[in-house]
Amino acid sequence: MDYYGFYTGQEFTAYAYLGAHLEAGGTVFRTFAPSASRVSVIGEFNGWKETPMKKVYDGNFWECHIENAAQGMQYKYRIYNSHGTYLDHCDPYGFYAELRPGTASVIYGLSEDGFHDATYRKQRKSGRKLPMNLYEIHAGSWKKPEGQPERWYSYRELADLLIPYLLENHYNFVELMPLNEYPCDESWGYQATGFFSPTARYGTPDDLRYFVDQCHGAGIGVILDFVPVHFAVNDYALWNYDGTPIYEYPHRDVGVNEWGSCNFMHSRGEVRSFLQSAAYYWLKEFHFDGLRVDAVSNLIYWQGRPERGENQLAIQFIRTLNKGLKERIPSAILIAEDSSAYRGVTAPVEAGGLGFDYKWDLGWMNDTLSYFQTPPADRLRQSHKITFSMDYFYNEAYLLPLSHDEVVHGKAAIVQKMHGADLERKFAQARALYMYLFAHPGKKLNFMGNELGHLREWDEAREMDWDLLRFPRHDAFFHFMRELNGLYLDNPAFYEKDYERDGFQWIDCQNRTNAVFAFLRRAKRQTILAVCNFGETDIQNYELKVPGMGQARLLLYSEWERFGGTVKEAAQEYPVEQSVVKVDMKGFSGMYMVIE
Repeated sequence: MDYYGFYTGQEFTAYAYLGAHLEAGGTVFRTFAPSASRVSVIGEFNGWKETPMKKVYDGNFWECHIENAAQGMQYKYRIYNSHGTYLDHCDPYGFYAELRPGTASVIYGLSEDGFHDATYRKQRKSGRKLPMNLYEIHAGSWKKPEGQPERWYSYRELADLLIPYLLENHYNFVELMPLNEYPCDESWGYQATGFFSPTARYGTPDDLRYFVDQCHGAGIGVILDFVPVHFAVNDYALWNYDGTPIYEYPHRDVGVNEWGSCNFMHSRGEVRSFLQSAAYYWLKEFHFDGLRVDAVSNLIYWQGRPERGENQLAIQFIRTLNKGLKERIPSAILIAEDSSAYRGVTAPVEAGGLGFDYKWDLGWMNDTLSYFQTPPADRLRQSHKITFSMDYFYNEAYLLPLSHDEVVHGKAAIVQKMHGADLERKFAQARALYMYLFAHPGKKLNFMGNELGHLREWDEAREMDWDLLRFPRHDAFFHFMRELNGLYLDNPAFYEKDYERDGFQWIDCQNRTNAVFAFLRRAKRQTILAVCNFGETDIQNYELKVPGMGQARLLLYSEWERFGGTVKEAAQEYPVEQSVVKVDMKGFSGMYMVIE
């Protein structure tokens, strides 16, 4: 390890030196604890009795070799502070950990042996001209073993169940909520204790490698949720690791955040190197295709609040992180969950940006869902909530998310958010919403359960309501979502020019009589007209002036009977006369037409 790089926040491979590493005849343990008065290793191999560690290099690192310490054995570091009292800690760089409520680290070797995805990785592409349809899941509650609701499927079992589902439903990426080790199920992984430890809830690190490898074998990309802002307060983990705050701020005004957890002190080079090494570890050692970086606005601004000013050292950390990852793995996909208006999030670091590939468009999400919660009679006065996103869209490379955050904590499921009490009208509005989502520029993300038409909020302790598919309304909606996903992947007009201004054109967005929005999506060899009637009134012979001549062929209509609507499906072409096409549409409906 480059010690100077470690201290100055330039290191990306600290995990190759620190932690527990199998060697011939045993294991070498190393930890960074500069303020400790002494450190020992305790574990299964020494009867949980102390084996002293010695200071190495500059006295801030501790090391020992234990001959009979083997793969799969549990261990901790017993760290004495300057007063002579101690706490037993899990290894900050531990590669595996025991399942909660246990808190020990587990010796586990790094290995490339389980991968067979060389061809996939060689051909892997992350270009903005390609489609990206992400299915976000919480691994423990997508499905539960039948009759065993207290159990989770393992990474291997999940691969065998999830991959066929992704293929059948036309998702080309899966995004996994955090898989780092964490003590509390209800935190969903966002309160981490093991930044290098795949959670033992679902199996071993090799089991996770199998999952990623199987996804790649099926042509599915895998994105991991990564949390570099904060960590769990549990005293056996990073908190006061050597008896002093190494990883966290010493003062509560910046040290504790809105989630009640400890903020990382990004001003310390050792902390930056720790987090950069963790990010690189998941990409290199597990072959993840990319990272979705959580709560970026809390890195940009102190406590995530612009009025408190920019955190310049945390911003520099982001730039170093993204630039370093791209230098090492150029095809890595880096996604920012950022709710701020900070400019340049997806601009290159060399151009003064933060270096992400994509940014979640949380403004689009909030405006759109607010619009659909508005009574239809009031929507004419709320049309800006639909049009505003295109006023700023080309400032960044946006991804449109309907994520787990939108279906918890009293916010209601997506279908339930639709205005009114009548389920038929709710589902009609939801179909129109999704047609708008998939036609709008930007990559797509949907959280598990949205495609079933869930009518309850997500609960991490329960599997998705698969029984809903027994009901015709939900089954029809499920098949609508499947077809919509497929159309998105198969039609380049929906993605090829997402971030080019000539890939989008409003046709009708200022109607003062009807809540109708129409726009064109263009690719090099295809043009699609999307028409959305977000009002409850049917429209007939509605005139839309479309540039060009020829025919408009109906591609998809959300009100077809097979989707739960009231219109019989029929092949239909619309003549374009003097650049005008006329359409009939039910209230709360969406329509795609290919201009030929």
